[in-house]
Amino acid sequence: MAGVLHLAIIPMFFTLMPMNVTIFFLVAGVSQLFWVIPVLKRWNNLWYYVGIGGTMILIALFVIAVPARGLPVSELEVTIELIQIVFIICSIMIVKDKTTKLEKSN
Repeated sequence: MAGVLHLAIIPMFFTLMPMNVTIFFLVAGVSQLFWVIPVLKRWNNLWYYVGIGGTMILIALFVIAVPARGLPVSELEVTIELIQIVFIICSIMIVKDKTTKLEKSN
């Protein structure tokens, strides 16, 4: 969901954003949409760790770029960040569950 919102930002603010920011949102959105594949196909935990790490980096970049610089935070930005936090929590729960099941089977 956050990936869709990142991609939705591009046409909304295309004329207001520098090209490097547009490319950043494009790459971030497509990358986040990619994480649907490992989740649905239940790939190994490495993919979850990469997704968690990448999402944490996106959150940190947002905090540094917007509120830390005193810029206003929109409802859309809050929504995106909350969805990313939910993704991290869900991914951690999935990894923990998979690890517990693996330990019990051994």
